[in-house]
Amino acid sequence: MPYYVYKVTPVGETLVKDLEKLTEFDQFKEAKTYARERRAELDESGTTTIKVIFADNPLVAEEQLLEKREETILREWEK
Repeated sequence: MPYYVYKVTPVGETLVKDLEKLTEFDQFKEAKTYARERRAELDESGTTTIKVIFADNPLVAEEQLLEKREETILREWEK
């Protein structure tokens, strides 16, 4: 399964996200390096992020990026 690199931009204040597939790699190390380079080019005040995701195909990758994930629960000692 390949590693996909996506540019994720939230649309407004809703849960909707604009996804743009940048590229895909067979090796995680290459995908990580590419993502770091793209993140360095981003405007720090913006809401756009670069994500690396491991999936069977681009459709599955986009579904995983769009699903709502619950906030992690912090324990008292983790604060």
